[in-house]
Amino acid sequence: MRKRINKWKVGFAALVIAVSSFLSVGYVDSYFEISKNLDIFATLYKELNIYYVDETNPGKLMKTAIDEMLKSLDPYTNYYPESEIEDYRFMTTGEYGGIGSLIRKRDSLVMVAEPYQGFPAEQAGLWAGDIIEKIDGKSITGYTTNEVSQLLKGASKTEVKLDIFREVKNERFQKNLIREDIKIKDVPYYGMLNDEVGYIKLTGFTQTASKELKAAFTELKSEGMQKLVLDLRGNGGGLLNEAVNIVNFFVDKGQEVVSTKGKVKQWDRVHRALNEPLDLEIPLIVLIDEMSASASEIVSGALQDLDRAVVIGRKSFGKGLVQQTRSLSYNSKLKVTVAKYYIPSGRCIQKLDYAHKDEKGKATEVPDSLISEFKTENGRSVFDGGGIEPDVNVDLTEFANITFSLMQKNLIFDFATQFRAKKDSIPTPKSFSINGDVYSEFTNFLSGKDYDYTTQTEELLEDLKKAAEKERVHTDLDEEFADLEKEIKENKAKDIIKFKDEISRVLENEIVSRYYYQHGRVENELEYDEDIAKAIEVFEKENTYKDILSGAFAKNE
Repeated sequence: MRKRINKWKVGFAALVIAVSSFLSVGYVDSYFEISKNLDIFATLYKELNIYYVDETNPGKLMKTAIDEMLKSLDPYTNYYPESEIEDYRFMTTGEYGGIGSLIRKRDSLVMVAEPYQGFPAEQAGLWAGDIIEKIDGKSITGYTTNEVSQLLKGASKTEVKLDIFREVKNERFQKNLIREDIKIKDVPYYGMLNDEVGYIKLTGFTQTASKELKAAFTELKSEGMQKLVLDLRGNGGGLLNEAVNIVNFFVDKGQEVVSTKGKVKQWDRVHRALNEPLDLEIPLIVLIDEMSASASEIVSGALQDLDRAVVIGRKSFGKGLVQQTRSLSYNSKLKVTVAKYYIPSGRCIQKLDYAHKDEKGKATEVPDSLISEFKTENGRSVFDGGGIEPDVNVDLTEFANITFSLMQKNLIFDFATQFRAKKDSIPTPKSFSINGDVYSEFTNFLSGKDYDYTTQTEELLEDLKKAAEKERVHTDLDEEFADLEKEIKENKAKDIIKFKDEISRVLENEIVSRYYYQHGRVENELEYDEDIAKAIEVFEKENTYKDILSGAFAKNE
């Protein structure tokens, strides 16, 4: 026991020394408060590990304590122990050591959701829908996707053995895969939408984002591109300097792109365009949606503030916070929020105030009374406190209840798996379509399967029945209620035909992904994309693009 206690004393002494060094930088005033609470925590942690009735896992216990502490601040301040360093590397570089595949949970099983083209999983012949039963001889039944992900990841050139069950063919087989450094492209697709308009899809801001975008832009220019649509929808952000580099492609050298301000003065910085631009004249449209965040909002917001691009889509996420990574002991990392960022008009688009939470501990939105107006270069009004508002709004078309149910219950996914098992190839993503025979095959596939859903009409009817019962008039209306329920049921049965076009588009895209992977999925989606159609319309309508940037255009006219 003496040796064990001595280790705790040595550990705590080292902790105090580390804290003392930190405090000497400029936090002397709070030294006592910090050291007191560290003493309490170290004592509690020691006593808990020594005396708790069951065996504890000190590392797991500490990780839980740290995670809960950081959770009380904001969702972006995170701790990465050495065991999760691959996740950290993926966050910053887009690279990780692994087999190159998305995975998903189905009941107690984990299956391949989509292999990445050109990486070990795809090269080994794994398909979407393949069930992973064992990893290196160990059953993973009941494991979470995160636990399975950690087992699949590892250093490049190391081997991992998978036991696979391909249900659609009732086959079991083993595959020995050699892990590689997997690099997910920031630009998964680019191409020409018509003879004049180029399109680039940017899904991340890792260390190669600006390089990939520049290469795509240069190639499209060589193909005759005269206008560009830059798609940032669903892009959750990444490295700030990559966002600055991308804005720099379209604005003058020396132009301020974004500034940051934090509690510590070292984070008060102005980030300017440092290089010669690629093109100052090309008409530019940026697409955003509610999942466009952080670096995506720097790019779209800066180009909007500078009247360099028309922004189309839906209001962005509203993340105006900057994170930096700090190295900790034992190869662990802390990603910590250090500043807020401000785009050229001077606005910060942070939506949630994590410093002021409600009684349930949730961050509150910036109230309308505190939202301020700012001006773009041309004098157009823009606002802070809630993301980037598009210059042209396009309403999001929501899926019908039946389509959503078919997706949620994996029936579209499962049919695509079955389809892939029967057909070795299909036409190109642009030319493939769901014909009547395939759709009939799909409806036959659904026979006997559960995809029931509740419509809004059913919800309203249920509320009406409760109100009638409360007012004691329900017995007088039982017959009418029964007739309504019958009619609703009959109408729901027709939904599979009524929403055939919508369901076919989703089914088509899922099938295309089985043969052409992510590249094909994006290319196929362009055929039905309402935001893309609106972008082309803005380009084609005489003077509309210029009128928007000058402020002469009325929104959504």
